Amino acid sequence: MIFRQICLRRTRPEDRGGVTVFVAVCVIALIGIIGVAVDGGAKMRATQRADYIAGEAARAGGQAIDPADAISGTAIVVDPQAASAAARAYLNSAGATGTVSVSGDGKTLTVTVTGSFDTTFLSAVGIGSLPVTGHGTATLLHGVTAPDEGH
Repeated sequence: MIFRQICLRRTRPEDRGGVTVFVAVCVIALIGIIGVAVDGGAKMRATQRADYIAGEAARAGGQAIDPADAISGTAIVVDPQAASAAARAYLNSAGATGTVSVSGDGKTLTVTVTGSFDTTFLSAVGIGSLPVTGHGTATLLHGVTAPDEGH
């Protein structure tokens, strides 16, 4: 019986540590997947925030109409300097950076917010931050009324 146990031990391959390597590889892969999910979701929220700030800045700038043209009734257009200043003031109050532009006809104001998002898990693989961009546009409409619904 002792001889048989010794023979069995010699014929079995050594597998000590094999499971440990497998578990380590699986844990690393799982942490990577969780990291991409967490940082990806956080980047989406940062992009949504940038879009919101850009939209609000565009609306703030869209309120800066040219008073001379509006009073005389010749046109309702955005005063480009005042609109840019109002949009930039909103960006500053929100702690964001970006660009403001007014269309050639003075009826559309576009704001682009740029920034970066600091990663949590991806920094372990050398990706410390991801770029974030948001866009917002305000179009000045004058004299537009809701259609009469028979009321």
